[in-house]
Amino acid sequence: MSFELETAASPEKLRRVAIDPVSRVEGHGKVTLLLDENNQIHQVRLHIVEFRGFERFIQGRPYWEVPVMVQRLCGICPVSHHLAASKALDVMLGIKHLTPTAEKNRRLMHYGQMLQSHALHFFHLSSPDLLFGFDSDVAKRNVVGVAAAHPEIAKKGVLLRKYGQEVIRHTAGKRVHGTGAIPGGVNKSLSSAERAELLKDAYQMVAWSREAVQIIKQLHEQNPALYDVFGAFRSNYMSIVAPDGGLDFYHGALRARDADGGILFDQVDYQDYDQIIEEEVRPWSYMKFPFLKSLGKENGWYKVGPLARVQNCDFIPTPLADAERKEFVAYGNGKPIHATLAYHWARMIEMLFAAETIKDLLHDDDIEGKDLMTTGERGREGVGVIEAPRGTLFHHYRVGEDDLVTMANLIVSTTNNNQAMNTAVREVAKKYLNGKEITEGLLNHIEVAIRAYDPCLSCATHALGQMPLEVAIVGADGTVIDEVTRDHRGLVRPQD
Repeated sequence: MSFELETAASPEKLRRVAIDPVSRVEGHGKVTLLLDENNQIHQVRLHIVEFRGFERFIQGRPYWEVPVMVQRLCGICPVSHHLAASKALDVMLGIKHLTPTAEKNRRLMHYGQMLQSHALHFFHLSSPDLLFGFDSDVAKRNVVGVAAAHPEIAKKGVLLRKYGQEVIRHTAGKRVHGTGAIPGGVNKSLSSAERAELLKDAYQMVAWSREAVQIIKQLHEQNPALYDVFGAFRSNYMSIVAPDGGLDFYHGALRARDADGGILFDQVDYQDYDQIIEEEVRPWSYMKFPFLKSLGKENGWYKVGPLARVQNCDFIPTPLADAERKEFVAYGNGKPIHATLAYHWARMIEMLFAAETIKDLLHDDDIEGKDLMTTGERGREGVGVIEAPRGTLFHHYRVGEDDLVTMANLIVSTTNNNQAMNTAVREVAKKYLNGKEITEGLLNHIEVAIRAYDPCLSCATHALGQMPLEVAIVGADGTVIDEVTRDHRGLVRPQD
């Protein structure tokens, strides 16, 4: 399951192609490819070239500051970091169970996060590729082009995301970087007015989420030759599942399956995550490469996120989403689906699950309760795990007697997907770039594969629109053989 061929061991005989930066993703990364004299690809790497340092600079800070500080990792999924940190510090404080009001308001906040993030990624960032084609006119292949050609789809995408942000605002205090969750509970519950406001549109969000599932499902059915094979490769996968095996974004235990769907481990307490997961460091990327210790680094890497979660669970605890899950599983004829583009289908099923869950929580009177906090027997260490939009997210902290953080370890969702993304890029590059003239459309094939994972390369803010791109083929002697650029408007031209 290694993603580098043996011939890459002699890079002086190969030439290098660089895509720098990758566009329409969060953060900054680049892709490099090594090709031989016959334009056969021998090595593909996704490099993460930013260094954030959060694990270091939160050391020495009071533990109660951490849930607010760490969410600054990201501008689009801050709730996930906010809640993972809060859950870790709950454990550190010896709290085994939150009050019903606290847990349900946290869940509401998180499912609002899942709804808005999935809507943003599918409608704003990925739908231009899927609706117009990977090689379509770059001037049209963007969210503005979607709004012009498919105004109803674009409108519903915008309003779905807006609704998710309103759920976050009412539970966390504001749409981005709120303060609703605190160690031991929450600092506010939903008011009657807020609850009524959200309930007013809840059923519409469920209906639009159902329509979104139909859109991506139809794309798969219309072009299986593309959707079933593009960037497809076998791998393990992992997520948390509820005690009964159901899909749960907020809490559960770790379960992993192999490429054939067989259980590798199940209901593992995530406090012991470091007993089953190891992180490998490689010199060409700031992002680590996690793997399952029992399988080793060559065979132990895995996928996380929507494609893993929808297939790793036994059922989804809302009726509409579970019906769609069953249809998704049936599409694989009893075998796990490993197609990269299937991430989008699974993501829309999850968006429907989030919308249904939000609707159900809003009908629960505990959401307006006043019992917000609980206490326990104080400890010194805690691990919090949550299913973020992009996959399983780990926060691990140790705290000294002076209440200051002494150690922090974060394994973010995209880190868990690091090897899988590298493999997807390799498979697409081998199929579409071998022996071809460099074009914007072919470059976009590589980026489509990366985008399917909805990566947060530095856990930073989404970048909408086109980013400048320079690609060069360099000979073994350092001579530039071919070079093209794409400017901020998406125009591709040869270098003079």
